[in-house]
Amino acid sequence: MSIEQLGITVLWSFLYGYLIVASIDFGAGFYAYYSRISGLESVIAPVISRYLSPVWEVTNVFLVFFFVGIVGFFPETAYYYGTALLIPGSIALVLLTIRGSFYAFANYGAKHNSFYLLAYGATGLLIPASLSTVFTISEGGFLSVQGNRVVLLLEELFYSAYSWAVVLLAMSSVLFISSTFLTYYAARANDARALEQMRRFALWGGIPTIISSLFVFIALRNHNLEHFRRTLDIWWMFGLSLVSFAIAVWLIWRRKSYGVAFVMVMLQFAFAFFGYGISHLPYLLYPYLTVYGGATNPAMGRALVVAFVAGFVLLVPSLILLLRLFLFNARYVRGELS
Repeated sequence: MSIEQLGITVLWSFLYGYLIVASIDFGAGFYAYYSRISGLESVIAPVISRYLSPVWEVTNVFLVFFFVGIVGFFPETAYYYGTALLIPGSIALVLLTIRGSFYAFANYGAKHNSFYLLAYGATGLLIPASLSTVFTISEGGFLSVQGNRVVLLLEELFYSAYSWAVVLLAMSSVLFISSTFLTYYAARANDARALEQMRRFALWGGIPTIISSLFVFIALRNHNLEHFRRTLDIWWMFGLSLVSFAIAVWLIWRRKSYGVAFVMVMLQFAFAFFGYGISHLPYLLYPYLTVYGGATNPAMGRALVVAFVAGFVLLVPSLILLLRLFLFNARYVRGELS
């Protein structure tokens, strides 16, 4: 494996970590607001609150690692994506700021203010929608490179079927990942009412996730035929993703092994996410930028690989320790610790 391939693999792993951890967080915020307006707050809000309290501040660590690393490993991405993502990136940054602020207001200030909770819940869907534009733009056709100027073609992006398919997949995936984890978490808390409600969300949430995934493949075929053909070369990864999804839904439907069901969901998105990344190689941006043409010098690349692997080795055990101390502490899960 070349240093460029190793670098993008490490970065993609960080992005996958963010996908899982942030999806749980974003979806939990949406369900917290939904529980209030639907009269289910007393049923599922306690479980959601116990999850959000210790982890809401750490989810963006994975994202920071990824963006710092992508510019370090592949400096030319700053040239192409810097201007192109000025608008969607700024929107995502503003939404992240709003989300953090209004979580504090909703939980430590005016706890019964529905507007604060609305802002927190809505940003949980709008942030992944705005960040997903990166994947859309990477497929090509949405940038105009004129000499030293890179222009984002907003009209093409807005009217693209592929763009909207990716947005729908991002939002539905957030809700599905979050609901399956919260189902497992409610089971650990022995909260039968919350378990039944989150289980219902998980079962119904799988349907739009699979449908939007199908739409993405169809839209990709029409938008970037070369990439679509490469996904067919590794069809087995997407097949394993579908099998993992089926096992997860079956376990939840049968009310069995909710922890295993969530692991299956993680595998479902791991196979699909890494399958997409492998089929996208060697391009970082069609057709302008590849992992080989835009990479930093080999010495810097090796140093960055060592640094980011060390960061990953430090970050994952730290996250596991956080989970053991709080989320999976028997007394904390049952609400006996605050």
